[in-house]
Amino acid sequence: MPWASNWDERVAGTACELCDEGRPEETKTGTRILASAVADTYLMRRALVRGYAVVVWRGRHVVEPTELSPSEAAQYGRDVLRVGHAIQRCFRPLKLNYLTMGNWTPHLHTHVTARYIDDPAPGDPLPAGRSELLPEDQWREDATALRALLTDSATT
Repeated sequence: MPWASNWDERVAGTACELCDEGRPEETKTGTRILASAVADTYLMRRALVRGYAVVVWRGRHVVEPTELSPSEAAQYGRDVLRVGHAIQRCFRPLKLNYLTMGNWTPHLHTHVTARYIDDPAPGDPLPAGRSELLPEDQWREDATALRALLTDSATT
């Protein structure tokens, strides 16, 4: 598949869907579980496994983490680690994966994915494009539990 025809505009931020959406509580794909000074984190409903979250940079438009100042990078990194820690505590996965690419959406964001003993690709990355809609009640309960852990981690 070729790069998007409007790639240059997307990289420049003039056609960036993540900038354009603002800081919503819910998106078409997830519900917010953490809003910090620099990022929002969404628990994704469409996923291969429970505990799949995406941390989205909410400062100025940047594509690469190398575009952040040292202070911004530290803040963003702390958010990513807070989310990973909450996912570990909530779901007790075998492993966590952290993925920052931006090949489809050129705006800084990091996928935090729980990996389990029975997941569909042990030892390998999860296959792209394959996901299931998690049951809404379970997804919302998971989001509530993660919010509580993330609130608790802000005070400890």
